[in-house]
Amino acid sequence: MRSLLTPLVLVVTLAHALAAASRITFKDRCLRDLVAQAPAILASQDKRTGRFGEGIWIVNDQHAMLPLAALWATRAEENPYFQAADLLSAIMAAGDALIADQDASGKWEFRKKDGSTWGAIYMPWTYSRWIRTFHLVREAMPAPRRARWERALRLGYSGIARELAGGRLHNIPAHHAMGLYFAARALGEPSWADQARDFLRRIAAHQHPDGYWSEHAGPVVRYGTVYVEALGIYYAVSGDREVRPALERAARFHAYFTYPNGTDVETIDERNAYQETVRVPNAGFPQTPEGRAYTARQLRRHSQPLPWDEAAALLLWGTEGEAAGFDPAGADFDYSLPGGGAAIRRRGPWTLVASAFTAPVPATRWQQDRQNFLSVFHDRAGLILGGGNTKLQPRWSTFTRGDLSLWNHRPGDQNPDFLPPPGLRHVPSAARLLTGDDFGVELDYGGAPGRVTVRVVDAGRADLTWHAAPALQGHVTVLPRPAAPLRIEGKRWARLEAAPFPIAPGVTGWLAHAAFRLEFPPTATLLWPVLPHNPYRKDGHAEPAEGRLVIDLPRGGAHTVVVRAP
Repeated sequence: MRSLLTPLVLVVTLAHALAAASRITFKDRCLRDLVAQAPAILASQDKRTGRFGEGIWIVNDQHAMLPLAALWATRAEENPYFQAADLLSAIMAAGDALIADQDASGKWEFRKKDGSTWGAIYMPWTYSRWIRTFHLVREAMPAPRRARWERALRLGYSGIARELAGGRLHNIPAHHAMGLYFAARALGEPSWADQARDFLRRIAAHQHPDGYWSEHAGPVVRYGTVYVEALGIYYAVSGDREVRPALERAARFHAYFTYPNGTDVETIDERNAYQETVRVPNAGFPQTPEGRAYTARQLRRHSQPLPWDEAAALLLWGTEGEAAGFDPAGADFDYSLPGGGAAIRRRGPWTLVASAFTAPVPATRWQQDRQNFLSVFHDRAGLILGGGNTKLQPRWSTFTRGDLSLWNHRPGDQNPDFLPPPGLRHVPSAARLLTGDDFGVELDYGGAPGRVTVRVVDAGRADLTWHAAPALQGHVTVLPRPAAPLRIEGKRWARLEAAPFPIAPGVTGWLAHAAFRLEFPPTATLLWPVLPHNPYRKDGHAEPAEGRLVIDLPRGGAHTVVVRAP
C-alpha cells in the first residue's frame, strides 16, 4: 500500500471526470422496496377521511398517494398491487381529502406537525404529487370522481400558472413548473405546457456554470436537488434537450460536494446546516451518465429500504443505462470549482472542504450567514469539524470580532432582527482559498485578518491552525453525536444529551467523543450546546442535538487543534 505521505494526487478536470463507464439498474430495487412498504402506507390511512399520517394532519401527508399510484400502474410479476381495486380506492380517497381542505382559490393552509401555521399556499410538493398521481390513474377513475378531481386540480393549477407568470426564479416555482407540465397534459391545457417549458428553460439557464443554483450568494446545495428533480422529471417526460446540459453540470457538482458516506457537503450551502442522512437521489439525477454514476454510488451507501417517495419517482421517471463519472472517494485528489469559491482535498480517509463564498448578512430567515468556512471529514469518524451556517449565533463562525454577548436569539421571538448590532462582526467581507501544503482559507473582518489551515499528517491525524489578528477570536465547531460518550480530563459523560455546560480555560486540553479525539490549547473554553436558529420552526428554537460543541480559542495569535481519528 502506498504511503499517505507521498500520495498520488489527481487534479480533477471535467475530461477526467468521464473516465470510467458502466451500466446501472435500480428499478427492481425501487419496486421491491415499494411493495414491501405498501401495507404500512395503506394502514396509515384513515378510511373515513382518506387522510394519511399521524398527529396533526398536514397536506404533505397525502404524498403517500404517489407511491401507491406507482404500484397501481406498474405491471410486474413481483407486484401484487398492479391495478388492484382497493389500491385505487385508497388513492382516490387521498385526493378527495385534499379537495375537502382546499379554499376557494385552491390553496391549503400551510400547517406543520408542531401545530404552527404559515398562511395559505399552493403547496408545490403536494400539488405535483397529486397531478402526477392523476396522470397515472385518471383513465380508471369513475367519471364523477374524475370530473371532481379535474375541477379541483384545474382550480389549483390555474392559480399556480398565474403565480408562475411573475417569473421569480426559485426552487418552489421550478417545482411548480414541472407539475404544470403534467397538468397541461392531464387537463388538456397546451398553453400551460408552453409556460412550463419556457420557465424551466429559464431555470436551466439560471444555473451557475459550475453546476449549482444560488438563491442569494453562492451555492444552495441541499435545495439544489429540488432544481435537479424539477428539470429531470420534466426532461424524462418531454425530451427537451435544452435542459440536459444543466442536469449534467449539476450531477458533477453534487458528485464532488457529497461526502464519502453519502451526506451533503454543508460548507458552501447557503440554506442548510449539516444533516447526517444519506442523500437518496431523486429521479432528476439518473437522466444523464454523470447523474447515473452519482445515483449508483448513493444507492450503494443507502443500506435501508429506499424511502417510498424517492423509490416511486425513480421507478416511474428514472432512466437506467450507462453511467460515467469520477468517484471522489476512490483516490486522492484536489478539486476547485472552476469559478472559484470552494475547494476540496482528499487524502486517504480525510476529506477537507474550504469555502471562500462571502456575503453581507441577509435580513431573512432562510438564507444563512456565511460564517463557517472549513470542514473536516474522516471516513471512519464522519464529519468532525465544520457543520455549516446558521443565524443569530456568532459562535458558529470561524472567527468573530467584538463582543459576543451583544447578540443572541431570544426564546419565542418569531420575527427577530437578523442583522448583528454595532460592535460585533461575525462574517468576513472577503475570503481567499489556500490550496498549497496548508489547505484552508484566508478571511478579512473589516481589516482584521484571520486564517485557518489544515495539514493532513497521516491517516489518523490532521492538524488545524487558527491564525488571528489581535482583534479576532477563533471558534472550533465540533459536530456532536448525542448518543455517544464525551470524555475530557477528569470527567466523563455517558451521553452528550446532558445539561449544558461550559468548561473553563485551564481545565483540559483535550476531548474524546464518538470516534475522534481533539487536542486544543488548555487556555481555550469548551461549550455545549451552542444552538443555532432553526428557520423551519416559527419561533426559531433548536433542540440540543442540533447544537455544536464549540471551542472558543484565545483571542489573537496562532492556535493549533489536533484531530485524531481511528
